[in-house]
Amino acid sequence: MTRRTRNRRKVTKIKSDYVQEHEEHQKFRSKQKQYLFRRLIAFGVLFVLVMGTIFVTHYNQRALMDEKQNEYEDKVATLEEYKEENKQLEREIELLSDIDYLLKIARKDYFFSEDGEIIFKLPDEDPSY
Repeated sequence: MTRRTRNRRKVTKIKSDYVQEHEEHQKFRSKQKQYLFRRLIAFGVLFVLVMGTIFVTHYNQRALMDEKQNEYEDKVATLEEYKEENKQLEREIELLSDIDYLLKIARKDYFFSEDGEIIFKLPDEDPSY
């Protein structure tokens, strides 16, 4: 034992109302600190849970937004392709309404001839030899 602990044992406590009130006040303050610490822990846990929920929700919404953005870009690209195809089809409709163009296609693909015209079909061979 150290010298301090030996000296403390020899000292008796004063049993007055003031000392008793002071000890009760110290116990009360100790309990208040304990409750404060517990409340801070509870609020800390609650804060972590709320922030975690907010973070997870934000992360999920961001992933969904990226997915929707990619889908939107794909749809825009498809729309552009369809617009281009529509322009080509409208051009073909205009051409097919022209009689001269129809006759040109009929001569080329179906070997129709004009009066007095003779059509010779040549074989599609490779002339590289």
